[in-house]
Amino acid sequence: MSHECHCHACCKSEHEHEHTHGHEHEEESELSVREIVIAAVLFALGLIVEHAHPFRAIDVSLGKFASADELVSIVLLLAAYLVCGRSVVIDAVKNIIKGNFFDEKFLMSVASLGAVAVGQYPEAVGVMLLYQIGEYAQDKAVDKSRDSIQSLMEIRPDKAFVKRGGKIIEVSPDDVNVGETILVKPGERIPIDGTVVQGKSFLDTSALTGEAVPRRVFVGSDVMAGAINTDSVIEIETTKIAGESAAARIIELVEKAQEKKAKSERFITRFSKAYTPIVCVAAVLLALIPSLITGDAHTWVYRALIFLVVSCPCALVISVPLGFFSGIGTASKNGILIKGSECVETLARTRTAVFDKTGTLTKGVFAVTGVHPTDEERIPADELIAIAAHAETYSNHPISNSIKAAHSGACCNLVKIADAEEISGEGISVVLDGKRVLAGNMKLMESHAVEGIVPCSLNDFGTVVHVAVDGLYAGHIVIADQTKDDAAFAVKKLRKLGVKKIVMLTGDNRETAEEVASEIGVDTVFSELLPQDKVDKVEALLAELGEKPRRPTLLFAGDGINDAPVLARADTGIAMGGLGSDAAIESADAVIMTDEPAKIADAISISRKTVRIVTENIVVSLIVKIGIMALGAFGIANMWTAVFGDTGVALLAVANSMRVMLWKKRG
Repeated sequence: MSHECHCHACCKSEHEHEHTHGHEHEEESELSVREIVIAAVLFALGLIVEHAHPFRAIDVSLGKFASADELVSIVLLLAAYLVCGRSVVIDAVKNIIKGNFFDEKFLMSVASLGAVAVGQYPEAVGVMLLYQIGEYAQDKAVDKSRDSIQSLMEIRPDKAFVKRGGKIIEVSPDDVNVGETILVKPGERIPIDGTVVQGKSFLDTSALTGEAVPRRVFVGSDVMAGAINTDSVIEIETTKIAGESAAARIIELVEKAQEKKAKSERFITRFSKAYTPIVCVAAVLLALIPSLITGDAHTWVYRALIFLVVSCPCALVISVPLGFFSGIGTASKNGILIKGSECVETLARTRTAVFDKTGTLTKGVFAVTGVHPTDEERIPADELIAIAAHAETYSNHPISNSIKAAHSGACCNLVKIADAEEISGEGISVVLDGKRVLAGNMKLMESHAVEGIVPCSLNDFGTVVHVAVDGLYAGHIVIADQTKDDAAFAVKKLRKLGVKKIVMLTGDNRETAEEVASEIGVDTVFSELLPQDKVDKVEALLAELGEKPRRPTLLFAGDGINDAPVLARADTGIAMGGLGSDAAIESADAVIMTDEPAKIADAISISRKTVRIVTENIVVSLIVKIGIMALGAFGIANMWTAVFGDTGVALLAVANSMRVMLWKKRG
């Protein structure tokens, strides 16, 4: 059905826990706090004995052999090495047997055992001990960054209380059918999407939307699985099966989030595979060639070991994925689901933002904003809306529903309705109590030669439904979609972030589209578009941005099933998750769970901070490592400097990655 006015002011309506840092931790290589403390105590005692000489009195009896102080110190240091290093060496051997050479455990094992071979026992223990401390701290950092995402994985309850045969029985949510009634008590999570049919309460939806303020629900309210009932018992009639609920959809999105790796992550993976063998060969050459020339093998082997220790790419393979993981987790805590680190990178480079209008920048809920009868005495405003409501009785069009909702009286009960006909592209023709009523656009009025037509008011922005009774014009009703409360604020935030061009695409008429664009502050408007037209416009806007790979990117935000092709074509597709269709969400790279356009600016802000921190980690790690490798080769840096260049830099990079989680919303 179409309700349309063609005058100037009127318009057509419209996984398992997995470490993400590149190491494959085997259980035996992860030391407990107790083992780390024991190794540290033995290490400290070994150093004390070596320097304090408590056994000097019996040194004489040992003759030309090592002193008692040295022997005790060596025993303590080797014991410390066995506690903190044995698992790393064992894993290195296992990996070599499997054909996995040149990983960080291989480098640590060769470097530390080499230090033992040349008599540098404190350095050997120090390398392993700090490596294990670093691994422990990194694991804790990964766990912390995972918490915000992992909490989403736990939002789906494993039981539901369903009404059957007059009893309340406990079943798995997967066994509940659409249309059944479930009971949710205070403190319980809603297991399946549905509509409240009895009771009222407040829901904690923070796990779904990131919003801390409880949401009030009552009979008729739609509720999502995963929300926590905080107040009183409610009964819900299910509208979906468990596998299609909001909670299940969120979990699926989160599980897929790690599959799309960013270019930075792919670069580090490729870099590590080539880098590690190269530095191993370089270390061998550094040990052999100068030794053959100078005859001083001890010095050059030690320098090669320094080279090996500092060359370990831990800081890169840990901090880069961790940085992206932290960014995705921070976004999820704020009601933004980003489907992978690749999307984080494209969001960070956004310079053009394109929005669908209805349901994205506007609420997508039509309401009557004006009733204008031509003759108040003949047909007053309340009667005009009643006539239109009865005429629209059998139509489920959003505009028809808004007219029926605006009619306060009983609909259809006291009026005889006959000969109803929906005329495609024009409106409704129906007989009410023996009178022929037309309700629709101007084309409908003209095709039936209606007399006394009054032009639309210049102030009537929205969809206009004209009404005629027995061939005489009775007046018109204006229906409008309201802009979202934060739509203008979203545009303002995007401009502050440096988004150069903000565009709105809509199937609406030009006048209404321009009115909404003016209200929100959008730069450019394209109206009266079909779904394919929207794809064409996005293609043209992408062409304006230039050629890949490093050009600025374009994001498109939409909510309807007809937006799916555009979401897939844009560099970054963002679906409005609350009202959005399944097709739109599946095609999108990110989902705004609260339907707030301003969250798009938050997603860009989080992404930019994430990419900036990841870049810092890559640049600083490489500069420090290359510098210490050069210093070590010339004998300026010692093993302790190398340990800092490896584990120290890795810990600094991890700490820097965690800064993403400190992101705060501004404005």
